[in-house]
Amino acid sequence: MHKAGFVNIVGNPNVGKSTLMNQLVGERISIATFKAQTTRHRIMGIVNTPDMQIVFSDTPGVLKPNYKLQESMLAFSESALADADVLLYVTDVVENPEKNMEFLEKVQKMAIPVILLINKIDELQSAQKSQNSQSLLNDIVDKWHALLPNAEILPISAKNKFGIDMLLKRIQELLPESPAYFDKEQLTDKPARFFVSEIIRKKILLYYDKEIPYSVEVVVERFKEDDRQIHINAIIYVERESQKGIIIGHQGVALKKVSTEARKALEKFFDKHIYLEVFVKVDKDWRSSQKELDNFGYNPQ
Repeated sequence: MHKAGFVNIVGNPNVGKSTLMNQLVGERISIATFKAQTTRHRIMGIVNTPDMQIVFSDTPGVLKPNYKLQESMLAFSESALADADVLLYVTDVVENPEKNMEFLEKVQKMAIPVILLINKIDELQSAQKSQNSQSLLNDIVDKWHALLPNAEILPISAKNKFGIDMLLKRIQELLPESPAYFDKEQLTDKPARFFVSEIIRKKILLYYDKEIPYSVEVVVERFKEDDRQIHINAIIYVERESQKGIIIGHQGVALKKVSTEARKALEKFFDKHIYLEVFVKVDKDWRSSQKELDNFGYNPQ
């Protein structure tokens, strides 16, 4: 008997979906930073054993769209409701359970197994030393049970790996019998170029403030690999000339710093020497242009 299925991870921004994905898959498949709206695409990570294949999907955080890029991000999240065999709905210990009720109402109507994960319980324990953290957790569980009465509820700490083994065991029990959907050697549905752009974008998220990281898209124009090294040319697109100046920095210092940190991360990711060239270009208002979003791969279809 072989089991296989799609286990899709959804929830609001910044609740730890990407950290959870990386723990479940065992590879740093999803970009994970402290900033909200980090994940923009639906990213699959595949776990294989001789008698099982779990296809996990990390999705963008659910939000009310303010521009076309966010509309595409929401569409990726909603598509994860349509093809899941098991749904993981991630929240945390501080989130208002009634946030984004429109999306939650869609989850309420789902007939497939739903596991509600209350993440970051380590923060609850550390912040409430003088109070009964278990009592506070029980209150959170009760609120969520009222909203999703058919869901299984599991407190976890993705960062500390607490509850992850129990979650994996439950997922294995819920998977349907099926042949594998992907080759057993495959770890993800994304090509190498995608992870190059994600790694560069993560460094931008870490080193620039305010709106700059959210106005950036990274495109890999050249990826040439041999046995010892990889040559990469990447373009950082921004929406304004002023943003281009900030990305580059005085005498190119800021861009050099990001490029150096990205190169180090890429060498660790690919386990090869990396030759990286990064350029900055302006693509005015690309986040609001459907044509540009399609060119950048933000099409959920």
